[in-house]
Amino acid sequence: MNISGNTVFIPGATSGIGLALAIELQARGNTVVVGGRRSELLRRIAAEKPGIDTVRIDTANAASIDSAAQEVLARHPDLNVLVPMAGVMRVEDWHDPVSFLDTAEATITTNVLGPIRLIAAFIEHLQTRPDATIMTVTSGLAFAPLKVTPTYNASKAAIHMLSESIRLQLADTSVRVVELIPPAVRTALMPGHQENEAAMPLEKYVAEVVSLLETQPDAKEIQVERVKFQRYGEARGDYDKVVEILNATDPHQ
Repeated sequence: MNISGNTVFIPGATSGIGLALAIELQARGNTVVVGGRRSELLRRIAAEKPGIDTVRIDTANAASIDSAAQEVLARHPDLNVLVPMAGVMRVEDWHDPVSFLDTAEATITTNVLGPIRLIAAFIEHLQTRPDATIMTVTSGLAFAPLKVTPTYNASKAAIHMLSESIRLQLADTSVRVVELIPPAVRTALMPGHQENEAAMPLEKYVAEVVSLLETQPDAKEIQVERVKFQRYGEARGDYDKVVEILNATDPHQ
């Protein structure tokens, strides 16, 4: 992915990694559109970050995705980068289905069906662009689980394999598939994460991501150094130790 000269749509970018990435990409000479459910946050972004366009979208709703896609493409027909960033991460207790089933289903709707529907809404258009990118967003937890978030872990593992698969299918097109793999980052994704000293500071994370995009334009995965502990545990042969350490330090247990 080229670091500048793109038109980028990032649904789920009204806060956290998505918004920080949107701001950095705009600063690097990209036209950026952010999407989210909350109109007040979109208005604030438009006021505080002139030049960043906004569109309301609920990535858990298929009709909203289709409507937002039409709106984005009407305003930005040169769109060539899609970053389906929206995601939810919630604690579950699988001892009792009453306590986890609704949460699990909602997680799959947002984290798996959301990206699939977004890609479906834009893939025909992206194939008309000479240099296009789909940047999926997974997690270090796709490779080593946090025991309190089973469905989140599974959803990110699903998106990892989806990325691997559609990259193969789209190899005969102009569309590249890049997977962004964050470690724990200090955002509001879960209560307490913004104060979690074990998580990576947001600004440091996004700066390293942008640096990797700039220096590794052909990378299939964007892995900051910190996430490699989780990403390669199985390959190194210390997967069980990685899982033990990860769950010993989690503040949500």
